[in-house]
Amino acid sequence: MKRTPFFLLYIFASMLVGEVQAKIVLPAIFANNMVLQQNEKVALWGWADAGEKVTIKPSWSKEITTVAAADGKWTASLKTLKAGRAYTVKFSGKDNTFELTNILFGEVWLCSGQSNMNFPLQKQGGWRTGVINYEQEVAAANHPNIRFFTVEQKVADAPQKDCKGSWEVCSPKTAVNFSAVAYYFAKDIQQRLNVPVGIIHSSWGGTPVEAWTKKEILESDEDFRPILERFKKQSENPKEATDAYKLAVEQWKKDVADGKLTGIAKVQGPREALTKTSNKAPSNLYNGMIAPLVPFTIQGALWYQGESNMDRAYQYRTLFPAMVDSWRKDWNTEFPFYFVQIAPHKGQHAEIREAQLLSFQSLKKAGMVVTTDVGDSADIHPRNKEAVGKRLALWALAKTYNKHLAYSGPLYKSIKVENGKALISFDFSEGLIAKNGNLKEFTIAGADQVFHPAKAEVKGNKVLVWSDEVSAPVAVRFGWKYVPHAELYNHAGLPASPFRTDSWKGETDNNR
Repeated sequence: MKRTPFFLLYIFASMLVGEVQAKIVLPAIFANNMVLQQNEKVALWGWADAGEKVTIKPSWSKEITTVAAADGKWTASLKTLKAGRAYTVKFSGKDNTFELTNILFGEVWLCSGQSNMNFPLQKQGGWRTGVINYEQEVAAANHPNIRFFTVEQKVADAPQKDCKGSWEVCSPKTAVNFSAVAYYFAKDIQQRLNVPVGIIHSSWGGTPVEAWTKKEILESDEDFRPILERFKKQSENPKEATDAYKLAVEQWKKDVADGKLTGIAKVQGPREALTKTSNKAPSNLYNGMIAPLVPFTIQGALWYQGESNMDRAYQYRTLFPAMVDSWRKDWNTEFPFYFVQIAPHKGQHAEIREAQLLSFQSLKKAGMVVTTDVGDSADIHPRNKEAVGKRLALWALAKTYNKHLAYSGPLYKSIKVENGKALISFDFSEGLIAKNGNLKEFTIAGADQVFHPAKAEVKGNKVLVWSDEVSAPVAVRFGWKYVPHAELYNHAGLPASPFRTDSWKGETDNNR
């Protein structure tokens, strides 16, 4: 038998060592063309050999060093400057050196949610119908100071260390697939502040809020545990759960056809049976698409979601704020959180909009965009994303960047009943007006809880509501239906949110 020469064995062994030898590695979120939050100590991290010294040399300041921990992870922080020119950062370890280039300082926002956040600028078929005038919008999308990072969609049963994605400079070529809402927001912020804007986009259509919420949060509240229990039962017996779901869908279709169902039961079919690989399963998207971003330094977050929790709107009142609070704890900062209230649609009950309004009122440093005037009753993906993005920008400009401008439409404040009429007060009610002179979205009820169409008129910055059918009013509702019509605005042309003054039992109160 012929022996392999020693020098060949040496070369082979050296190749193996080279393959397993660790080098400095960065998570995908740190890459060429990225935007770092300006005037901030930004978080930086990566991996190397345990105990390896990592040298970081920014082009704008002195070099710093850090050492990888026993698990190979190293962390550092860099003080950034005010937005200006492009910079570089060089990383060096014992076995590799590399440099990130074309780095800008500016304002960084995380954008997440489901399909209406995922909705792209350009038409792409199916529900991705593109924004209004998308051809012109795409052709004009030449904004080198706007950068996008899109997190690749991924489910995971445990928090991931990294994700897939890359930073892209905004151009007609790169903007076509990007979130339209995030694009319009970034464009307004960039133009108004005259600084670069970085958008981290992490969304997935058709997903409930619990998919974006870490498991510990769902486990910590008795009201959320049915979500985990249902998932556990279904994922342990996937065939049985899937078969039961298919049968339930067929029965639901038959009951709808026979006219046996009303309200939410008529428009919302049975809940999908979940497996461990489902993007709707609890915590799966937090694990795969949010955890890898922590603690990349951001200015704030934008959110457009809620359709997939419509049938559990009452639960959403606390589940959504719990998710927001947990994200803030992950980042160790109470960053601003601005979100979009669900637009009018034949399949979206008033209770989900109320849950979002109540969430806004319970959260600190939050803002809510009302969209009753830019919806589509037949399409859950309305194309007017420009108004949505611009209204999110109004909240950020006013509350985060301290610009003096109107940023919210009228929001219900209080009710006062005198002489058989109800006087409704609002926040953000300066210059209250009834569009086209009519207010037809108000209903009113007495103690019998039976609502009647009401007459209503603007009285200064308040609205007077009454009905000849209700002599002793107890409660008033506005826009309380699947497809409300915007008719009440303030001087800034921003619509009032639907609301109710009562807290009587709703259709979703017992749904978990």
